[in-house]
Amino acid sequence: MAVAHFLVVSFPLHGHINPTVEFARRLARAGTRVTILTSVSGHRRVIESPPVEGLSYATFSDGYDDGFNFQLNKNGSATGTVERPKDAPDFLALFSQAGARKVKELVRTFRDEGSHVTCIVYSMSLTWAADVARELEIPSVALWIQPATVLAVYYHYFHGYDHLINRVESDPGFLVELPKLPLLASKDLPSFLLPSDPHSDIREAFQKQFSTFDEEGKESKSKPRVLVNSFDELEREALGSVDQLDLIPIGPLISSTAKKTSSGSDYMEWLDSRPVSSVVYVSFGSIISPCKRQMEEILTGLLETRRPFLWVIRGSDTGEILNRVDESGEGLVVPWCSQVEVLAHPSTGCFVTHCGWNSTSESLAMGVPMVCFPQWTDQTTSAKLVEDGWKAGVRVRVNEDGVLEGGELKRCLEEVMGGEEIRKNAMKWRDLAREAVGEGGSSDCNLRAFVEKM
Repeated sequence: MAVAHFLVVSFPLHGHINPTVEFARRLARAGTRVTILTSVSGHRRVIESPPVEGLSYATFSDGYDDGFNFQLNKNGSATGTVERPKDAPDFLALFSQAGARKVKELVRTFRDEGSHVTCIVYSMSLTWAADVARELEIPSVALWIQPATVLAVYYHYFHGYDHLINRVESDPGFLVELPKLPLLASKDLPSFLLPSDPHSDIREAFQKQFSTFDEEGKESKSKPRVLVNSFDELEREALGSVDQLDLIPIGPLISSTAKKTSSGSDYMEWLDSRPVSSVVYVSFGSIISPCKRQMEEILTGLLETRRPFLWVIRGSDTGEILNRVDESGEGLVVPWCSQVEVLAHPSTGCFVTHCGWNSTSESLAMGVPMVCFPQWTDQTTSAKLVEDGWKAGVRVRVNEDGVLEGGELKRCLEEVMGGEEIRKNAMKWRDLAREAVGEGGSSDCNLRAFVEKM
């Protein structure tokens, strides 16, 4: 019997690359052939690990081989509008055009080699890959890299519930009630759906994704399959809240073991010297950097706890922060670290995070409680789930200017670091996550069943 061959297409951001690569590795371990396709810059973001039999990479140039600058800013203030680079639309157009050409080229090449592509899997919103698959008469499946709850919110928004979501900003006390989902306030909804959000083009990209699902359902007269980076035990209600889609949970899509990519590094030696569960790990991802005022408040809160902290700060404008940290002797500032490695370290006791889904699912899988400081997109919904749904952390309260004050951060850290119930819940989700992806677990079985169907 011929071996299934999956062509997996990924957007070149860490938030897409990391789960997509882990998904591809698991597909290959299930006995399939897998080719990961992304841009040259995206491939450079792949963290080296032992090769997996059956897994290979292909790349294409999108005109930004050194990487497109995705860094966002908030107009220099905590409450300013999040702005993307002005040339982002041009980059996205080039990426999709070059990617579509490469998919067609690879499909022809593999066919000539006798290894036909069985299925094209694309990270969410890359609907051009689904269009190419339809043109080539190859099945395609989306890989949803955010929580199932967020998928469900988007689905309902584009299928008749937009009037409810549009009401939340004009009526602050209004709570949105969607099928089988928790009640959601304005601060809990994905930011792109709020009427005041300026990124209407991103909302349109999500609308295109769900239109693609609708078209697939009409053409095949069966539920479109969507692979979801979550697991049954974590989001059972949300996974069953969209009757029109076949949501297949296969997560969490993170490595089951920490990648020892930096042994002997300064931060690992520093962590090794700290007591168990004593360190506060702080990282807000690679997209948004807090403004100067916010950075100062965060540092004040960290210093007031008198706990050791490891803080990832990207960029060069950190002189004043570094001086204060050095004077305190309490913490360590680094420009980069292996997040899975840090979260898996015995000394790490808490994670101060923006609640991007990669960071959130990694923290859950490692049993590390969270202090959530969400910024935009799905992070707001993830923070709601962490605090109210999974009770594995707390969400900060910002002041009237949108600033997280040092005293509030200190309060949250003390609640999480000293909270036995929160820590107990975090460990519970760690065990359930490991069980789900382990042999015979729910996500493992779902992935193998998906491969069998293909």
